[in-house]
Amino acid sequence: MLKLLWPISLIVLVFMGVGGFISNRKHLLATLLSLEFIVLSLYALLFVYLMNLGCELYFTMVFLTFAVCEGALGLSILVSMIRTHGNDYFQSFSILQC
Repeated sequence: MLKLLWPISLIVLVFMGVGGFISNRKHLLATLLSLEFIVLSLYALLFVYLMNLGCELYFTMVFLTFAVCEGALGLSILVSMIRTHGNDYFQSFSILQC
C-alpha cells in the first residue's frame, strides 16, 4: 500500500507546482520558484520510479544537472530584469522596448 502512495503523492506535488505556476503571473521570482518546485517534484518522482525498477541512477544526475542550469538561467534573467526595469513585475516589462 505504501509503495502505491509514493508516486501518487509525488504526482499531486507536480500538479500543485503547475497550479502555483499558473496562479503566480505577476512576479518573475514567484514563477521561477514554482518552476523549481515542479523540477524537484519530478526529480523525486523519477528517483522513486527508477528505484522501483532497479535501474541505475545515472539519469537522475543528468536531470539534476539540467535543473541547476535551468535555475541559473532563470536567476540571471531575474537579475537582468531587475537591473534594467527596477522590479520583477511582468506588467512593467514590454517586449517592444527591447
